[in-house]
Amino acid sequence: MAKRNNWLLRLLGQQSNSLLTTVTTVIVLLTVLFAFIAWFIHGLSVKVENNNHVTISETQIQSLRDIGEWEFLAINDEELVDTVRHGLFSDDELTRIYYGTLRLGIDMGETEEGWISVEGDTITAILPPVKLLDEHFIDEARTKAFYDKGTWNQKARATLYEKARQQMLSRCLTPSNMESARQNASSQFYNLLQSMGFKHIKIRFADQGD
Repeated sequence: MAKRNNWLLRLLGQQSNSLLTTVTTVIVLLTVLFAFIAWFIHGLSVKVENNNHVTISETQIQSLRDIGEWEFLAINDEELVDTVRHGLFSDDELTRIYYGTLRLGIDMGETEEGWISVEGDTITAILPPVKLLDEHFIDEARTKAFYDKGTWNQKARATLYEKARQQMLSRCLTPSNMESARQNASSQFYNLLQSMGFKHIKIRFADQGD
C-alpha cells in the first residue's frame, strides 16, 4: 500500500512539474507576443504635425482670371428726355423715353501681376475696381417717342440719346450703388475661394488702400 502511495505521489509530482513548465512557456510566449505587437504598432504610428501653409497653383489662378467680366449689380432705369427748337412762328419739340440697364461688376482679366498671394495660412486677393461693364446700356429697341413735333435729323436724335445716357449715369453710378457692387463682389469671391478649400481669406480692391 505504501509503495502504491509513493508511486502516485511521484506521478502527481511529475504532472505538476509538466503543468508548471507549460504555464511558464505560455507566459513567456505571450510576453514575447505582446512585446512584438507593441513594437509593431509603434512602428506604424504616424506623427501628426500642424501645417498651416496653403498654396494656390498657377492653373487655379488662371482659371480665376478666365472668369472675365463678372456682374454684381444690375440697375434698371428710365429717363424722360426732351429738346426744344424755337422757330419764328412755332416751336418744335421732341420728347422721348429711354430705358437702360446699367451693370456693375469687375473684369477678372484686368487683374494685375501678383494680384493673389499666399502667406502662411492666409490667401489675399486684390480685385480690379468695380466699374460699368457695358457703356452701351440703353435699350434702343424699347425707346419710345413721347412727343414729336417738327422735323428732327439724326444728329438731334443722337444728342438726345447722349443726354439720356448721361442722366442714367448720374442717377445710377452713385457711391451707394458702387459700394453695394463691391460688397457683392467681395462676398461672392470669398465664397468662391472657400469652395476651393481656402479658409483664411482677405479681399480688397485695387483702387482701395490696404
